[in-house]
Amino acid sequence: MSSSGAAAGRGDRTEQPPMRDALIAAAFRLFPERGYEQTTVDDIVALAGVGRRSFFRYFPTKEDVVFPDHERCLADMTAFLAASPDDAEPVARVCDAARLVLRMYAEKPSFSVQRYRLTKQVPGLRAYELSVVWHYERAMARFLRERFAGHPDGTLRADVIAAAVVAAHNNALRSWLRSDGREDAEAALDHALGQVAEAFGAAAPARPPSPPSPPSGASGASGASPEDVVVVVSRRDAPLWRVVRELESVLGHD
Repeated sequence: MSSSGAAAGRGDRTEQPPMRDALIAAAFRLFPERGYEQTTVDDIVALAGVGRRSFFRYFPTKEDVVFPDHERCLADMTAFLAASPDDAEPVARVCDAARLVLRMYAEKPSFSVQRYRLTKQVPGLRAYELSVVWHYERAMARFLRERFAGHPDGTLRADVIAAAVVAAHNNALRSWLRSDGREDAEAALDHALGQVAEAFGAAAPARPPSPPSPPSGASGASGASPEDVVVVVSRRDAPLWRVVRELESVLGHD
């Protein structure tokens, strides 16, 4: 998920410490005035009226003050997925997780737009943002892998769907940010996630269908009955075409 939005406190979350909020406000006042690279941690703490140690109590690096709510937002989404009922449809659940993240991001539109503009100007922040996106995608993929365990290509399907959901989220979020927060972000996301649902459906990967039973009384080309079992012995490294040819020979196919 693009972290060009801001997650705000919701529900029973602990309120943000005033000092932390003051540091964020000071940073985002200085960045447009002086530029991100030219603004130092000392500049930020001086404007906020706190000590340098206070900054690092809340933010390990200057980049972290730009994305202050990432860890909490990721934790909320992960908890949402972990609390999924056993009968919850997996693809629908990760789509709902994306909606949850977008709503949290959209609660501070002016901050989100300001950060979006800043990350466009600073390559280092864009790289940091991409690492944030990766963490969201991995959290979704882990949930889907657990739900698809035991299904053919379950891991592959989980990773592909997670990437698709994140791409849909980011497309809707960027569209909303480019409109300076005026468009309907949730409507845009619903439309984008509709593409995911259309591509992957709402169900877990289906198991391979059972082969059709031969008509009653019918026999194979070699005269075998439906209960016959054919065993073909071949080298492990034999090419697939050779195995198929041996099988056809046994069954009497040309």
